[in-house]
Amino acid sequence: MGMLDGKVAVIIGAAGRDNMGQGIGRRFLAEGAQLVVAGRNEDALAAFADEVGAAWIGCDITDEVQLAALADLAVDRFGGIDIALNATGWGLLKPFLETSKAEIERVTALQFTGAILFYQAMLRRMRDGGSILQISSATASIMLEDHAAYMGTKAGADHVIRCVANEFGHRGIRANSIAPGFTPTPMTARASRNQAIIDAFAREYPLGRVGTIEDVADAAVWLASDQCFMTGQVLQVNGGLTLRRNPRNAEIAGAVQAARASSVA
Repeated sequence: MGMLDGKVAVIIGAAGRDNMGQGIGRRFLAEGAQLVVAGRNEDALAAFADEVGAAWIGCDITDEVQLAALADLAVDRFGGIDIALNATGWGLLKPFLETSKAEIERVTALQFTGAILFYQAMLRRMRDGGSILQISSATASIMLEDHAAYMGTKAGADHVIRCVANEFGHRGIRANSIAPGFTPTPMTARASRNQAIIDAFAREYPLGRVGTIEDVADAAVWLASDQCFMTGQVLQVNGGLTLRRNPRNAEIAGAVQAARASSVA
């Protein structure tokens, strides 16, 4: 028996090969859920869905019509929605004074406005006792330089999750965020290919390593299951990072330079 037997799960943000959305989707399927995946890259979605046996639909999280079609697909294909997870994000890394209005508007549309629209579309069709999940970030709580617009919109979406939990708890619907720290994913591919950068982050983790997609998926399964009696919370799945801090840019650069010097020596 899987922890999600009989559940219907919708994941948006599953169009990147081996990204967090796909990793969580694989775990949901392994735990017995029926799965609908969505995102903007339809070719990648179709390939993933065919591989794992999921339904899929192209969907832009900022488009209300497309979000309604996503909810309709889950209901028409599988009979309802029990789990809805937002794994979209844009890792905007830009000095504060260099961040343009267009970039601010884009990240806000994706990570804040789009998140609200997704919750609305899913809640309109969700069965009682369901679970709304948001992939947040440890940086919504602790600093990471040159990340203000990303951090602010993630923190805003976390607060909206609290509002959803409060308003829909009478239906048994739970709403929670998951906050990873630095995690090797397609979004962080450039940094996570550099072991010196991974090591610079890992030194700040009480548990001694950076997180993985599997760590996040484990948490998502529990939050989505009937075993979870928690709502309106941010689950810090980051090895204790929020007890400490992220490394500063100068420290990351220094670690990279030291690793290069060591490899030449």
